[in-house]
Amino acid sequence: MTTDPIADFLTRVRNAQMAGHRIVEIPASNLKKRITEILYNQGYILKYKFEDDSKQGVIKIALKYDAISKEPAIRTLERVSRPGLRQYAKPVEFKRVKNGLGVAILSTSKGVMTDKDAKSQNVGGEVLCYIY
Repeated sequence: MTTDPIADFLTRVRNAQMAGHRIVEIPASNLKKRITEILYNQGYILKYKFEDDSKQGVIKIALKYDAISKEPAIRTLERVSRPGLRQYAKPVEFKRVKNGLGVAILSTSKGVMTDKDAKSQNVGGEVLCYIY
């Protein structure tokens, strides 16, 4: 049992990319499933699959690499809000990630979404992580 499941998720993906793995398995939760869907929709991962083999379930993520240079599609995964210091932002306070090339994932009252979606719906929330 980890105290920060989002940091565990990001660390598993980061470590799998550094090791050059094609697939990473992560214990499932609803929040992790939504973050995985956002990564897929933004084009940072190839595929994902939810499996309910055990009591908790597993998320299998196929990581995406550049065909020529073999560089991972995700350059950085940065945890912003953490259990000891929560970071909240209003729609006007959202920072642009890598000059608009990256994505911030937020937990809002309307669910987990990207910063662009939250800004269009005019909702603020907890900034979970930055992805570029």
